[in-house]
Amino acid sequence: MPTYNERESLPGLIRRLSQLRDIPLEVVVVDDASPDGTGTLAESLAQQHALPVQVLHRSNKRGLATAVIDGASVARGEILTVMDADLSHPPEALPALLSAIDAGAEIAIASRYVAGGGIRGWPPLRRLISRSATLLARWMLGLNVRDPLSGFFAVRRELLTDSQYLGVGYKLLLEVLAAHRGRRIVEIPYEFVDRRLGQSKLSTGEIWSFLKLLLYLKRGR
Repeated sequence: MPTYNERESLPGLIRRLSQLRDIPLEVVVVDDASPDGTGTLAESLAQQHALPVQVLHRSNKRGLATAVIDGASVARGEILTVMDADLSHPPEALPALLSAIDAGAEIAIASRYVAGGGIRGWPPLRRLISRSATLLARWMLGLNVRDPLSGFFAVRRELLTDSQYLGVGYKLLLEVLAAHRGRRIVEIPYEFVDRRLGQSKLSTGEIWSFLKLLLYLKRGR
């Protein structure tokens, strides 16, 4: 879980994760020196819950994708799940993602754009931007995945630890899919809930980073 100024939402997320008693979990929080003290709070939460929690502190804000890569390097599980810490990704969807990997999938994506999935709380413009970016990525890279820009997914460990990624911006899944064509992929429906706490990380700079990443991956096909 990459974090940056997620102090308000992190306690609730750790609490909900600790309630998933039927699956073995280890939480790796990768904090980019959050000014609001998220990293320090994560250390405190690790002492309060029986759920294993590792906290990886990074010295500055270096982006979500590189945080995931760094977190994967210290995680101990054979199945790694990437999710946001702002409660937009429901931890209750984790058992379904794990079951998909256990059943033979190599990549299990929590998808907003398959039957049963959806988005709650986004204004029309944000929905339009997301849909347009998704369709653009699918068309430019020839992907059959309905939600290649999801930030909530599970993979077999080696897909994150044994490959070299640019780690640009927020869309690491796009790199994973482009680098591992032909892998067995399953999409699990879920409802994305817009954050109620903290501030969105989407910015003009992140949009440009996404477009540059897309062009790079297109050239590499």
